Amino acid sequence: MNTPNKLTILRVILCPFFLFFLLVDAVPYHFLYALLIYIAASVTDTIDGNLARKRKLVTDFGTFLDPLADKVLVTCALVAFIELDLTGCVAVIIILAREFLVTSLRLVAAGHGKVIAAGSLGKLKTVITLVSVIGILALLAAQDIGLLLSWPTDVISRVFIWISAAITVLSGIDYLCKNYSHIDYRK
Repeated sequence: MNTPNKLTILRVILCPFFLFFLLVDAVPYHFLYALLIYIAASVTDTIDGNLARKRKLVTDFGTFLDPLADKVLVTCALVAFIELDLTGCVAVIIILAREFLVTSLRLVAAGHGKVIAAGSLGKLKTVITLVSVIGILALLAAQDIGLLLSWPTDVISRVFIWISAAITVLSGIDYLCKNYSHIDYRK
């Protein structure tokens, strides 16, 4: 197994540790640890992709697992935010529904030997969601260590997630419009 694929697997392995520290408030500075783990997992995404392309180590396994690992990490954060009452389920369902839709379309296209690359709105969606999740975690961590105690974390986090949901809808519509030809409803 090559290094990019090991980094992708590491990202998946970090998810339960991220969730543990995010949700178990008996651990001192648990939000800070959750933030650091999430950042580390996010950095592996950048490194594995760059490494795979630069060293020509792109594999079918990595092509399949990398976006899946990203979705698992983001899903862990969003669902945990519902548990922590930092967002509602509607915005999270919108985000997850788009991810399932786009992933399904990519799988159908892959079955026909076509690779559908992420578009600019999809990349923007990824960045905005990443910044939103890290921003929420940073705010929680700051409050955890005694800073920013009076900030309305729940309101700020809901705004972040709804911004992510809005760009997610736009990128999903863009993705469907550009790739509609891959949907063959006659078969």
